[in-house]
Amino acid sequence: MSVKKFATEIRREQIAQAAVELIASQGMKGFNMAGLARQVGVAPSAIYHHFKNKDEVIEAVLDHLQNRLLGNVRSVLSMTPHPLDQLKQLLAAHVELVVGHSAMPRILFSEDIYGGKSEHRSRLKDIIMRYISELASIFRQGQQVRSIRPELDPEALAVMFLGLLQPTAILWHLSDGEFDAKKQVEKGWSIFAEAIRP
Repeated sequence: MSVKKFATEIRREQIAQAAVELIASQGMKGFNMAGLARQVGVAPSAIYHHFKNKDEVIEAVLDHLQNRLLGNVRSVLSMTPHPLDQLKQLLAAHVELVVGHSAMPRILFSEDIYGGKSEHRSRLKDIIMRYISELASIFRQGQQVRSIRPELDPEALAVMFLGLLQPTAILWHLSDGEFDAKKQVEKGWSIFAEAIRP
């Protein structure tokens, strides 16, 4: 890989990260290319050297979201071989992703994504479905080692697992961080884990 190409990739990643930060502070409705250029500290024309338009930047933001979600899965898989421990740690990492990065709920729950271009909706759906597939694999592994009830559907468990966080994330977001998301998710996990154990 050439030095120039490497530098371009780094710059694209920096711009995507700046876009995430801008969305965190302004929301998707307040996100625009001029604001992004100010956030990066460059002229607007410099952004267009790396991205054709706003849609391409949103795609890069969705890439960032996917990398964070799947990176969390890889991380917990390397930390412990026990599926229930993996799930508990993944839930904690997921809470950190929402609480520590307020852009994530703004992206996930954005009408601009859901009601906007079909390509963005489709891409977000693909990211979530891939994440559900990774979760289902952990549930299957738990069933193989008999730490999770074998008669339960792994995909349904994966969706329910996400349900431990989504309403909590909405309440945290609506309360401007006053709702204790971590405490609520810990309580939810205790009930969920008890229900799926043999």
